[in-house]
Amino acid sequence: MKHLLIIIGLSIFLTACGGYPIETTMSEDVGDFEFTTQDNGTLSLHDLEGDWWIADFIFTNCTTVCLPMTSNMATLQSKLDEEGIDAQLVSFSVDPEFDSPEVLKAYGESYNADFSNWTFLTGYDFQTIKELSIKSFRNFVQEAPEGTDQVTHGTSFFLVSPEGEVIKNYSGVDSAALDTIIEDLKKVQ
Repeated sequence: MKHLLIIIGLSIFLTACGGYPIETTMSEDVGDFEFTTQDNGTLSLHDLEGDWWIADFIFTNCTTVCLPMTSNMATLQSKLDEEGIDAQLVSFSVDPEFDSPEVLKAYGESYNADFSNWTFLTGYDFQTIKELSIKSFRNFVQEAPEGTDQVTHGTSFFLVSPEGEVIKNYSGVDSAALDTIIEDLKKVQ
């Protein structure tokens, strides 16, 4: 009887905490969106329902953190393929005025992105992406200072559940975090 009560208590605890078999660091619902892809198509939150996905926020003419972030996302895509893990990758541009679909496509191609599960998004104004980043991902974004084109933004990768809940963030600039992402995806799928 004692073991049964422990099992019931643990089940209730896991259900109340989202029930994820990994340590979570966040619990934010992604706001509804429908944006333009690198192929001039659209991708919406609804399109991602049912899929685990990793999101980040970058821009193509970034001269600092986006370089290792995008390189790490490319490595993550390769690791997902090697491990047979089905997950989507979504890179939101924080410089939508410059980052047209064509610019994003060339940028993705320069990292050998496989667009079948890695989508680059634009097609919104700066305020829209700033609000989505801050409200849904708790990811800082600030306009480029006067005289520069370098937008300030956070450097995290975010794990999003099939229900559209951001449940964990990882360093996007530290390649060691990629193994943790892979292990977490193995546990939740």
